[in-house]
Amino acid sequence: MKAYQIKISLIGSNPLIWRRVIMPAFATFNRLNDIIQNVTNFESGYPYEPCHLFQFDLYKENMKVTNDDEAYREHKYYMKNKKKIKKRLESMDDEFSKNYLENLKTVIRKPAGKKIDDYLTKYKEIRYTYDFGDNWEFLIELEKIVDDYKFGYPKLIDGANTSPPEDVGGIPGFYEFLKIYKDKNHPDHLKVRKWADSQNYREYDKEHINGTLKFIKYKRNEK
Repeated sequence: MKAYQIKISLIGSNPLIWRRVIMPAFATFNRLNDIIQNVTNFESGYPYEPCHLFQFDLYKENMKVTNDDEAYREHKYYMKNKKKIKKRLESMDDEFSKNYLENLKTVIRKPAGKKIDDYLTKYKEIRYTYDFGDNWEFLIELEKIVDDYKFGYPKLIDGANTSPPEDVGGIPGFYEFLKIYKDKNHPDHLKVRKWADSQNYREYDKEHINGTLKFIKYKRNEK
């Protein structure tokens, strides 16, 4: 079975939080989101319900793949009324209107309806953003193509450092959280520990992650 070995890195983390994963080819962007969620401490991937919005920025194709239904509907409306909207916005001589028009021109696709293969093999990397509030940004890099992968689900090969929990406040909030979480003498230590448990926060555990990844099996239309 054809597969991809990818490296998933959390941009801005120091020391770098990263995971090396091998995943069967012909996956949708929705399935790639599931993998990213399961190798981190986030909880929007299969088998969980979505917690936050996410997007893959395929900027070299002027395209975004996202579960943001509002952005998808807005782009569809623009495509149906392109001339009228363009004329109206161009008559507004201000920077906001120009930027808004450029954003509308970006193609929006849904993650369950588009596969990763063509883009990943052509450009070797994909940018991914999760939770537009905390704004977690990841770089997904194609390291190599594997022709004889024997499993129908992804597998974590290697990685380093524990990833953030949900809703911790981005990179600055995460490192503030870690400081309190690890300091037994901090007055908020027990409170933060209790909150971390409620968020299902877990230290990096390769065996546990591989246990969850086994549930991410591809649907027939993804093969």
